[in-house]
Amino acid sequence: MPAASPIPETRAEKLARLKPLVLKGAALRSRRRRTENLRLAVQLASLAVVLWIGYRFVAWVGRLEAGDLDSARPPGVEGFLPISSLISLRHWFESGEFSRVHPAGLVILLLAIGTGVLLKKAFCSWICPVGIVSESLASVGRRLFRRRVKLPRGLDYPLRSLKYLLLAFFAYSIFVVMTPGEIVTFLHSPYNKVADVKMMLFFAHLTSFALKVLAVLVVLSVVVPYFWCRFLCPYGALLGLLSLASPLKITRTASQCIDCALCAKACPAGIGVDRAQRVRSDECTGCLSCVAACPVPTALQMETPTRWRRVVRPTVFAGLVVALFYGGIQVAKIAGYWKTEITNEEFARRVGEIDDPKYHHGRGEIEPYGPED
Repeated sequence: MPAASPIPETRAEKLARLKPLVLKGAALRSRRRRTENLRLAVQLASLAVVLWIGYRFVAWVGRLEAGDLDSARPPGVEGFLPISSLISLRHWFESGEFSRVHPAGLVILLLAIGTGVLLKKAFCSWICPVGIVSESLASVGRRLFRRRVKLPRGLDYPLRSLKYLLLAFFAYSIFVVMTPGEIVTFLHSPYNKVADVKMMLFFAHLTSFALKVLAVLVVLSVVVPYFWCRFLCPYGALLGLLSLASPLKITRTASQCIDCALCAKACPAGIGVDRAQRVRSDECTGCLSCVAACPVPTALQMETPTRWRRVVRPTVFAGLVVALFYGGIQVAKIAGYWKTEITNEEFARRVGEIDDPKYHHGRGEIEPYGPED
Protein backbone atom coordinates (compact mmCIF):
# COMPACT_ATOMS: atom_id res chain seq x y z
CA MET A 1 0.00 0.00 0.00
CA PRO A 2 1.25 3.53 -0.74
CA ALA A 3 2.65 5.45 2.21
CA ALA A 4 0.23 7.86 3.77
CA SER A 5 0.84 11.50 2.96
CA PRO A 6 2.25 13.46 5.89
CA ILE A 7 -0.28 15.60 7.68
CA PRO A 8 0.39 19.29 6.89
CA GLU A 9 1.78 21.22 9.82
CA THR A 10 -0.63 23.78 11.20
CA ARG A 11 0.50 27.36 11.74
CA ALA A 12 0.19 26.90 15.51
CA GLU A 13 2.44 23.83 15.36
CA LYS A 14 4.96 25.66 13.20
CA LEU A 15 5.02 28.62 15.58
CA ALA A 16 5.58 26.29 18.52
CA ARG A 17 8.44 24.52 16.72
CA LEU A 18 10.12 27.75 15.60
CA LYS A 19 9.48 29.73 18.79
CA PRO A 20 13.13 29.51 19.97
CA LEU A 21 14.26 31.05 16.66
CA VAL A 22 11.74 33.91 16.44
CA LEU A 23 13.18 37.35 17.16
CA LYS A 24 10.96 39.83 18.94
CA GLY A 25 11.07 43.35 20.28
CA ALA A 26 14.54 44.81 20.69
CA ALA A 27 16.27 41.82 19.05
CA LEU A 28 14.21 42.14 15.86
CA ARG A 29 14.58 45.93 15.77
CA SER A 30 18.33 45.59 16.23
CA ARG A 31 18.59 43.15 13.34
CA ARG A 32 16.53 45.41 11.13
CA ARG A 33 18.57 48.49 12.03
CA ARG A 34 21.86 46.74 11.24
CA THR A 35 20.78 46.00 7.68
CA GLU A 36 19.12 49.38 7.17
CA ASN A 37 22.15 51.25 8.53
CA LEU A 38 24.49 49.21 6.33
CA ARG A 39 22.61 50.21 3.19
CA LEU A 40 22.20 53.78 4.42
CA ALA A 41 25.96 54.05 4.89
CA VAL A 42 26.58 52.94 1.30
CA GLN A 43 23.83 55.25 0.03
CA LEU A 44 25.16 58.30 1.88
CA ALA A 45 28.71 57.60 0.78
CA SER A 46 27.52 57.32 -2.84
CA LEU A 47 25.50 60.53 -2.53
CA ALA A 48 28.53 62.31 -1.06
CA VAL A 49 30.61 61.17 -4.03
CA VAL A 50 27.99 62.48 -6.46
CA LEU A 51 27.72 65.84 -4.67
CA TRP A 52 31.51 66.17 -4.60
CA ILE A 53 31.67 65.43 -8.33
CA GLY A 54 28.96 68.03 -8.96
CA TYR A 55 30.78 70.65 -6.91
CA ARG A 56 34.08 69.97 -8.67
CA PHE A 57 32.42 70.06 -12.09
CA VAL A 58 30.74 73.42 -11.49
CA ALA A 59 34.02 74.83 -10.16
CA TRP A 60 35.88 73.42 -13.19
CA VAL A 61 33.49 75.09 -15.66
CA GLY A 62 33.86 78.38 -13.75
CA ARG A 63 37.66 78.15 -13.98
CA LEU A 64 37.49 77.41 -17.71
CA GLU A 65 35.36 80.50 -18.25
CA ALA A 66 37.93 82.49 -16.25
CA GLY A 67 40.75 81.22 -18.49
CA ASP A 68 42.23 78.66 -16.06
CA LEU A 69 43.15 75.60 -18.15
CA ASP A 70 45.03 73.71 -15.44
CA SER A 71 42.14 72.41 -13.33
CA ALA A 72 40.96 68.81 -13.71
CA ARG A 73 37.49 67.87 -14.93
CA PRO A 74 35.81 65.12 -12.82
CA PRO A 75 35.00 62.32 -15.32
CA GLY A 76 32.32 60.87 -13.02
CA VAL A 77 29.92 63.61 -14.17
CA GLU A 78 29.43 61.52 -17.33
CA GLY A 79 27.28 59.16 -15.29
CA PHE A 80 24.49 61.70 -15.90
CA LEU A 81 24.73 61.24 -19.68
CA PRO A 82 22.89 57.91 -20.12
CA ILE A 83 21.84 58.51 -23.75
CA SER A 84 25.40 59.33 -24.81
CA SER A 85 26.60 56.26 -22.89
CA LEU A 86 24.05 54.02 -24.59
CA ILE A 87 25.15 55.32 -27.99
CA SER A 88 28.77 54.67 -26.98
CA LEU A 89 27.73 51.14 -26.03
CA ARG A 90 26.34 50.47 -29.50
CA HIS A 91 29.46 51.94 -31.08
CA TRP A 92 31.62 49.64 -28.92
CA PHE A 93 29.54 46.59 -29.85
CA GLU A 94 29.63 47.49 -33.52
CA SER A 95 33.19 48.69 -34.04
CA GLY A 96 35.11 47.38 -31.04
CA GLU A 97 36.19 50.96 -30.33
CA PHE A 98 35.72 52.27 -26.80
CA SER A 99 34.75 55.90 -27.40
CA ARG A 100 37.10 58.33 -25.64
CA VAL A 101 34.70 61.28 -25.83
CA HIS A 102 32.84 60.29 -22.65
CA PRO A 103 34.50 57.01 -21.63
CA ALA A 104 33.58 57.28 -17.94
CA GLY A 105 29.90 57.38 -18.89
CA LEU A 106 30.23 54.08 -20.74
CA VAL A 107 32.19 52.56 -17.85
CA ILE A 108 29.47 53.56 -15.37
CA LEU A 109 26.76 52.15 -17.66
CA LEU A 110 28.65 48.86 -18.00
CA LEU A 111 29.14 48.61 -14.24
CA ALA A 112 25.46 49.32 -13.59
CA ILE A 113 24.61 46.61 -16.11
CA GLY A 114 27.04 44.30 -14.31
CA THR A 115 25.30 44.85 -10.98
CA GLY A 116 21.97 44.12 -12.65
CA VAL A 117 23.16 40.83 -14.10
CA LEU A 118 24.92 39.67 -10.92
CA LEU A 119 23.32 41.47 -7.97
CA LYS A 120 19.70 42.20 -8.90
CA LYS A 121 18.89 45.93 -9.19
CA ALA A 122 21.34 46.75 -6.39
CA PHE A 123 22.54 49.81 -8.31
CA CYS A 124 19.08 51.35 -7.82
CA SER A 125 18.81 50.75 -4.07
CA TRP A 126 22.46 51.07 -3.00
CA ILE A 127 24.25 53.43 -5.45
CA CYS A 128 21.91 55.56 -7.60
CA PRO A 129 21.51 59.15 -6.27
CA VAL A 130 18.05 59.44 -7.84
CA GLY A 131 17.05 56.27 -6.02
CA ILE A 132 18.31 57.71 -2.75
CA VAL A 133 16.30 60.91 -3.24
CA SER A 134 13.23 58.89 -4.26
CA GLU A 135 13.53 56.80 -1.11
CA SER A 136 13.80 59.94 1.02
CA LEU A 137 10.65 61.39 -0.54
CA ALA A 138 8.83 58.11 0.06
CA SER A 139 9.86 58.32 3.71
CA VAL A 140 8.37 61.82 3.90
CA GLY A 141 5.13 60.42 2.46
CA ARG A 142 4.96 57.66 5.09
CA ARG A 143 5.35 60.23 7.86
CA LEU A 144 2.64 62.45 6.37
CA PHE A 145 0.08 59.74 5.63
CA ARG A 146 1.06 57.31 8.42
CA ARG A 147 1.01 54.47 5.91
CA ARG A 148 2.40 53.45 2.53
CA VAL A 149 0.12 54.51 -0.32
CA LYS A 150 -0.39 51.66 -2.74
CA LEU A 151 -2.06 52.07 -6.13
CA PRO A 152 -4.72 49.57 -7.25
CA ARG A 153 -3.27 46.75 -9.34
CA GLY A 154 -5.33 47.85 -12.34
CA LEU A 155 -3.52 51.19 -12.29
CA ASP A 156 -0.13 50.03 -11.02
CA TYR A 157 0.57 47.55 -13.81
CA PRO A 158 -0.17 49.93 -16.73
CA LEU A 159 1.91 52.68 -15.10
CA ARG A 160 4.82 50.28 -14.53
CA SER A 161 4.83 49.54 -18.26
CA LEU A 162 5.70 53.19 -19.00
CA LYS A 163 9.37 52.76 -18.08
CA TYR A 164 9.62 49.76 -20.39
CA LEU A 165 8.02 51.72 -23.22
CA LEU A 166 10.58 54.50 -22.67
CA LEU A 167 13.39 51.93 -22.65
CA ALA A 168 12.02 50.39 -25.86
CA PHE A 169 11.88 53.83 -27.48
CA PHE A 170 15.52 54.62 -26.65
CA ALA A 171 16.71 51.14 -27.59
CA TYR A 172 14.84 51.23 -30.91
CA SER A 173 16.06 54.75 -31.71
CA ILE A 174 19.70 53.96 -30.93
CA PHE A 175 20.10 50.32 -31.96
CA VAL A 176 17.71 50.21 -34.92
CA VAL A 177 17.03 53.65 -36.38
CA MET A 178 20.47 55.24 -36.14
CA THR A 179 23.01 54.18 -38.77
CA PRO A 180 26.67 53.51 -37.89
CA GLY A 181 27.55 56.83 -39.52
CA GLU A 182 25.00 58.68 -37.41
CA ILE A 183 26.36 57.02 -34.30
CA VAL A 184 29.87 58.31 -35.05
CA THR A 185 28.49 61.72 -35.98
CA PHE A 186 26.68 62.03 -32.67
CA LEU A 187 29.63 60.86 -30.55
CA HIS A 188 31.98 63.41 -32.11
CA SER A 189 29.43 66.20 -32.52
CA PRO A 190 29.99 69.53 -30.75
CA TYR A 191 26.73 68.96 -28.88
CA ASN A 192 27.81 65.63 -27.38
CA LYS A 193 31.26 66.88 -26.45
CA VAL A 194 29.77 69.49 -24.11
CA ALA A 195 26.60 67.61 -23.17
CA ASP A 196 27.70 67.63 -19.53
CA VAL A 197 28.13 71.41 -19.54
CA LYS A 198 24.76 71.88 -21.24
CA MET A 199 23.19 69.65 -18.59
CA MET A 200 24.70 71.82 -15.86
CA LEU A 201 23.43 74.99 -17.54
CA PHE A 202 19.97 73.45 -17.88
CA PHE A 203 19.70 72.85 -14.12
CA ALA A 204 21.34 76.18 -13.31
CA HIS A 205 18.75 78.07 -15.38
CA LEU A 206 15.58 76.00 -15.08
CA THR A 207 12.61 77.30 -17.05
CA SER A 208 9.27 77.71 -15.31
CA PHE A 209 8.00 74.66 -17.19
CA ALA A 210 10.95 72.51 -16.04
CA LEU A 211 10.43 73.70 -12.46
CA LYS A 212 6.76 72.73 -12.62
CA VAL A 213 7.63 69.28 -13.99
CA LEU A 214 10.17 68.72 -11.20
CA ALA A 215 7.68 69.95 -8.60
CA VAL A 216 5.02 67.56 -9.90
CA LEU A 217 7.50 64.65 -9.78
CA VAL A 218 8.47 65.54 -6.20
CA VAL A 219 4.84 65.71 -5.08
CA LEU A 220 3.98 62.46 -6.84
CA SER A 221 7.02 60.78 -5.26
CA VAL A 222 5.79 61.84 -1.81
CA VAL A 223 2.21 60.68 -2.42
CA VAL A 224 3.06 57.51 -4.41
CA PRO A 225 6.34 56.01 -3.12
CA TYR A 226 9.12 55.64 -5.70
CA PHE A 227 6.98 57.18 -8.45
CA TRP A 228 9.91 57.96 -10.76
CA CYS A 229 11.78 54.71 -10.14
CA ARG A 230 8.71 52.49 -10.34
CA PHE A 231 6.95 54.03 -13.32
CA LEU A 232 9.25 56.22 -15.40
CA CYS A 233 12.95 55.33 -15.10
CA PRO A 234 14.17 53.53 -18.27
CA TYR A 235 17.53 52.87 -16.58
CA GLY A 236 15.71 50.93 -13.88
CA ALA A 237 13.69 49.09 -16.54
CA LEU A 238 16.92 47.93 -18.20
CA LEU A 239 18.42 46.76 -14.92
CA GLY A 240 15.15 45.08 -13.98
CA LEU A 241 15.17 42.98 -17.14
CA LEU A 242 18.83 42.08 -16.64
CA SER A 243 18.23 41.23 -12.99
CA LEU A 244 16.06 38.29 -14.04
CA ALA A 245 19.34 36.52 -14.86
CA SER A 246 20.93 37.33 -11.50
CA PRO A 247 22.18 34.21 -9.67
CA LEU A 248 21.48 35.88 -6.31
CA LYS A 249 17.85 36.08 -5.25
CA ILE A 250 15.84 36.48 -2.08
CA THR A 251 14.88 32.93 -1.08
CA ARG A 252 12.18 31.87 1.37
CA THR A 253 12.45 28.56 3.23
CA ALA A 254 8.83 27.53 3.75
CA SER A 255 9.61 25.18 6.64
CA GLN A 256 11.12 28.11 8.57
CA CYS A 257 8.48 30.70 7.62
CA ILE A 258 5.87 31.60 10.24
CA ASP A 259 3.61 33.32 7.67
CA CYS A 260 3.70 36.70 9.40
CA ALA A 261 3.93 38.56 6.04
CA LEU A 262 6.27 41.18 7.56
CA CYS A 263 8.59 40.70 4.58
CA ALA A 264 5.90 41.66 2.08
CA LYS A 265 4.92 44.64 4.23
CA ALA A 266 8.54 45.85 4.32
CA CYS A 267 9.16 45.42 0.58
CA PRO A 268 9.26 48.90 -1.04
CA ALA A 269 8.32 47.39 -4.41
CA GLY A 270 5.22 45.69 -3.00
CA ILE A 271 6.37 42.21 -4.00
CA GLY A 272 4.56 39.27 -2.42
CA VAL A 273 7.72 37.94 -0.83
CA ASP A 274 5.73 35.89 1.69
CA ARG A 275 4.24 33.81 -1.16
CA ALA A 276 7.40 33.21 -3.19
CA GLN A 277 10.01 30.50 -2.93
CA ARG A 278 12.58 32.61 -4.79
CA VAL A 279 11.84 36.25 -5.59
CA ARG A 280 12.29 36.53 -9.36
CA SER A 281 10.46 39.84 -9.86
CA ASP A 282 12.11 42.46 -12.06
CA GLU A 283 11.06 45.00 -9.42
CA CYS A 284 13.29 43.51 -6.70
CA THR A 285 16.16 45.93 -6.03
CA GLY A 286 18.09 43.76 -3.59
CA CYS A 287 17.55 46.33 -0.84
CA LEU A 288 17.24 43.49 1.73
CA SER A 289 14.40 45.27 3.58
CA CYS A 290 12.39 42.05 3.54
CA VAL A 291 15.31 40.06 4.94
CA ALA A 292 15.80 42.58 7.73
CA ALA A 293 12.09 42.49 8.63
CA CYS A 294 11.89 38.70 8.91
CA PRO A 295 11.70 37.58 12.56
CA VAL A 296 13.16 34.14 11.73
CA PRO A 297 16.74 34.68 10.49
CA THR A 298 16.81 31.35 8.63
CA ALA A 299 13.48 31.82 6.84
CA LEU A 300 14.37 34.57 4.36
CA GLN A 301 17.82 35.20 2.97
CA MET A 302 19.72 36.28 -0.11
CA GLU A 303 20.98 33.05 -1.62
CA THR A 304 22.84 31.62 -4.62
CA PRO A 305 21.01 29.20 -6.98
CA THR A 306 19.29 26.22 -5.38
CA ARG A 307 21.85 23.65 -6.49
CA TRP A 308 24.55 25.49 -4.49
CA ARG A 309 22.32 27.03 -1.81
CA ARG A 310 24.82 29.40 -0.24
CA VAL A 311 23.62 32.26 1.94
CA VAL A 312 24.91 35.74 1.09
CA ARG A 313 24.75 37.81 4.26
CA PRO A 314 23.89 41.53 4.07
CA THR A 315 27.48 42.59 4.84
CA VAL A 316 28.78 40.32 2.07
CA PHE A 317 26.14 41.56 -0.38
CA ALA A 318 27.01 45.19 0.44
CA GLY A 319 30.69 44.38 -0.08
CA LEU A 320 29.93 42.82 -3.47
CA VAL A 321 27.96 45.89 -4.58
CA VAL A 322 30.73 48.30 -3.53
CA ALA A 323 33.53 46.11 -4.89
CA LEU A 324 31.85 45.62 -8.27
CA PHE A 325 30.86 49.23 -8.85
CA TYR A 326 33.62 51.28 -7.23
CA GLY A 327 36.26 48.62 -7.77
CA GLY A 328 35.30 48.54 -11.45
CA ILE A 329 35.86 52.29 -11.66
CA GLN A 330 39.36 51.89 -10.25
CA VAL A 331 40.11 49.17 -12.80
CA ALA A 332 38.89 51.48 -15.60
CA LYS A 333 41.16 54.26 -14.33
CA ILE A 334 44.19 51.97 -14.28
CA ALA A 335 43.36 50.62 -17.74
CA GLY A 336 43.03 54.15 -19.17
CA TYR A 337 39.30 54.03 -19.92
CA TRP A 338 38.21 56.83 -17.59
CA LYS A 339 39.43 60.24 -18.76
CA THR A 340 38.16 61.93 -21.90
CA GLU A 341 40.40 62.64 -24.87
CA ILE A 342 39.05 66.20 -25.01
CA THR A 343 41.59 68.71 -23.74
CA ASN A 344 40.85 71.64 -21.45
CA GLU A 345 41.81 73.94 -24.31
CA GLU A 346 39.10 72.43 -26.50
CA PHE A 347 36.58 72.50 -23.66
CA ALA A 348 37.34 76.18 -23.00
CA ARG A 349 36.80 77.03 -26.66
CA ARG A 350 33.53 75.12 -26.80
CA VAL A 351 32.20 76.55 -23.54
CA GLY A 352 32.95 80.03 -24.86
CA GLU A 353 30.79 79.43 -27.94
CA ILE A 354 28.18 77.16 -26.38
CA ASP A 355 25.30 79.39 -27.55
CA ASP A 356 26.25 78.71 -31.18
CA PRO A 357 23.59 76.73 -33.13
CA LYS A 358 25.97 73.78 -33.59
CA TYR A 359 25.62 73.05 -29.87
CA HIS A 360 21.84 72.84 -30.15
CA HIS A 361 19.65 70.01 -31.28
CA GLY A 362 16.08 69.93 -32.46
CA ARG A 363 13.95 66.80 -32.39
CA GLY A 364 17.08 64.72 -31.99
CA GLU A 365 18.83 66.20 -35.02
CA ILE A 366 22.55 66.95 -34.64
CA GLU A 367 24.54 69.00 -37.11
CA PRO A 368 27.28 67.02 -38.92
CA TYR A 369 30.74 67.68 -37.53
CA GLY A 370 33.87 68.54 -39.44
CA PRO A 371 37.54 69.29 -38.76
CA GLU A 372 36.70 72.89 -37.94
CA ASP A 373 34.47 71.70 -35.09
